[in-house]
Amino acid sequence: MRLLNTWQGRIGRYAPLVLLFLIPAPSAAQESAPHPDRNARPVLSLSLKEAVALALAPEGNVRVRLAEQHLRQAHAHRNEVRAALLPHTEVSLGQQSRTLNLEALGIRIPIPGFRPFVGPFTTFDLRATATQTLFDLGLMRRLQAATASVNAARTDLERVRDQVAGQVARLYLAALRAEAAVATARANVALAEALLKLAQDQKAAGTGIGIEVTRAQVQLMNERQRLLIAENERRRAHLELLKALGLELDTELRLTDMLSYAPLPIPTVEEALAIAWRSRADYAAQREREEAAQLAYSAAKWERLPSLMGFADYGTIGSSAAHTVPTRTYGVVLRLPLFDGGRREARRADAHAAWMQEHARTEDLRQQIELEVRTALDGLRSAEEQIRVAEEGMKLAERELQQARHRYEAGVTTSLEVTDAQTRLERARENYLAALYAYNLARLDLTLAMGTIRQLLR
Repeated sequence: MRLLNTWQGRIGRYAPLVLLFLIPAPSAAQESAPHPDRNARPVLSLSLKEAVALALAPEGNVRVRLAEQHLRQAHAHRNEVRAALLPHTEVSLGQQSRTLNLEALGIRIPIPGFRPFVGPFTTFDLRATATQTLFDLGLMRRLQAATASVNAARTDLERVRDQVAGQVARLYLAALRAEAAVATARANVALAEALLKLAQDQKAAGTGIGIEVTRAQVQLMNERQRLLIAENERRRAHLELLKALGLELDTELRLTDMLSYAPLPIPTVEEALAIAWRSRADYAAQREREEAAQLAYSAAKWERLPSLMGFADYGTIGSSAAHTVPTRTYGVVLRLPLFDGGRREARRADAHAAWMQEHARTEDLRQQIELEVRTALDGLRSAEEQIRVAEEGMKLAERELQQARHRYEAGVTTSLEVTDAQTRLERARENYLAALYAYNLARLDLTLAMGTIRQLLR
């Protein structure tokens, strides 16, 4: 997101007073050679683009790491399903010594004195076996469903990245707003101090009264209280941003971007929806999940078809390793499922229900995306109007304060008029800051609704 001119230039002519009160007079200790502060916290300069890049790094946001593990799990499941269609081979080596009771095997020899006990005898067998599925449409459909699930997990990772980018961008904008609120509070303190000085000068010159000085002092205390609150909110916003980035919470942040108003062409609803259908990763992932559920239903349906499997083994067998002869077996097996107690029909019904659920989720998400796009467009148009109104209101409030000060200095009015004008200027500044934040947040919401948040940040 391109961030251009800062709003702070609009605060008014009192900005130089902020520097006056922020820069302390040099002391003797300060004029001496500087010593490094061992307890100073590390300072990290961070732009919005860099913040998003940190969150999306391999060791960044935990949601991205979980989505990456989910993708690896989907790959493992697809490989497990594919293994059923690949050759299975193994080698066995065995040697055994056996004794047999021929009568137990149904062999009876009517010879007087013949013992049915045979053995012991030794068998040595070295053999390689292999099986291969030649045709199984149900397995093929399950492999296609697993592949679709992998695609859905990969697209879902992009969805999570978009969401994390949006979350970090929101927190960054909130931190920028907190920074701007601190600057505004400091400018208000500087203005209150200047008006207090004016009231004191008026009293010293004999044209003012004590209550006007007291009124200015009360106003100054109120502004300092607001400044303390704004600084606390800024620290909280920085901590929340550090948490989202996975950084140490004792890191000192220095935000290099600033809130600004940079109007851009607003797309129509049709244009924004067309972009959303192409770019929204969550919509693409949901459609792929629906496709995977449909293929899983097809796999359950085609389990009723016959399957064909080939098998073979080859090895050498004998009474010992030195006395063996080669033997082999090969053939094919045709399996025709007849009845399994209704298990296949139950799996088919379950798969069909899962498919219908994913279809309903797709339709619901499509309506949700359209709602988000329309709401974001309305919010962006409204935010632009708010900025225009707030900017005009701030200009008028500055003009009113200027006129009230001139009237007070000329002795035409009391300080109450100046205090009222000062309060309205503070409210106008807060309104402009809120409108500026709402505009940038509306732009962010629109890019999230259209699925172009990371493209915009790049």
